[in-house]
Amino acid sequence: MRKLIHFVHVSVDGFIEGPNGQFDWPVLGPQLSAYSLELTSRADTFLYGRVVWEMMAGFWPRAESLSTDPHDLAFAPIWRKTSKIVFSTTLRNADWNTRVINGDLAGEVTALKQQPGGDMVLFGGARLAAALTRLGLIDEYHIVVHPVVLGGGTPLFLEPENRINLQLIESRTFDSQSVLLRYRPAQRAQ
Repeated sequence: MRKLIHFVHVSVDGFIEGPNGQFDWPVLGPQLSAYSLELTSRADTFLYGRVVWEMMAGFWPRAESLSTDPHDLAFAPIWRKTSKIVFSTTLRNADWNTRVINGDLAGEVTALKQQPGGDMVLFGGARLAAALTRLGLIDEYHIVVHPVVLGGGTPLFLEPENRINLQLIESRTFDSQSVLLRYRPAQRAQ
């Protein structure tokens, strides 16, 4: 069965974006970039909510003309070739090897996980991640904590209905500045 991995950047105070939607604060040094590229290159599907999808689709198709950052140049071809799924109630179609799903989230993701293939990486957004967490469909959380306090914004976990017990399966420091916390839901931890 394929794994669904939630890969997310978070501030020290637990926010995935600032009070006005800012996402200019993640520190992506060479070690974190290498980890991100390894994770995403072994995946065969990226999952998004509509808002994050629109942000990604506005940059990655033409990243080489917008950036000279080595990470951006390495990730852009991975992004373009990898299958993408956007879960949205308003979006009807999308470009760049992307399918839009408007229907039954639990049924669709369960079916995706049962198909053969590589890992699926969830990049967001917050409501999609919260819904998938509530449904118990996320197999691993790869949470990268960055050295910034945002003081508000969108929390990593949007008001869970119940306590979420996690088991730490790995921690790692990148570039002497950010920390990966890799968790599994406790009921699946081994």
